[in-house]
Amino acid sequence: MRALYIYLLIVNAIAFILMLVDKYKAKKNFWRIPEATLMGFAAAGGSIGALAGMYLVRHKTKHLKFTVGIPIFLFAHILIAIWLIVK
Repeated sequence: MRALYIYLLIVNAIAFILMLVDKYKAKKNFWRIPEATLMGFAAAGGSIGALAGMYLVRHKTKHLKFTVGIPIFLFAHILIAIWLIVK
């Protein structure tokens, strides 16, 4: 179980950092991080980090794919966590 916590900590930190970096790149007109990468890290367990990154730096908050998709991932992750605890 400890490995799972470490994994979740790392993937959420990466998702958060990716949002920050992509926001920076957007402001500077640099090459951007693909949306599939951002969503992929959120789906892989980084939904809390991605959601925090979205709203702390106001990045991707007008994109329906992110404003709906990331909370759905978070909800799914919560359900999985509850299932693992009850199991």
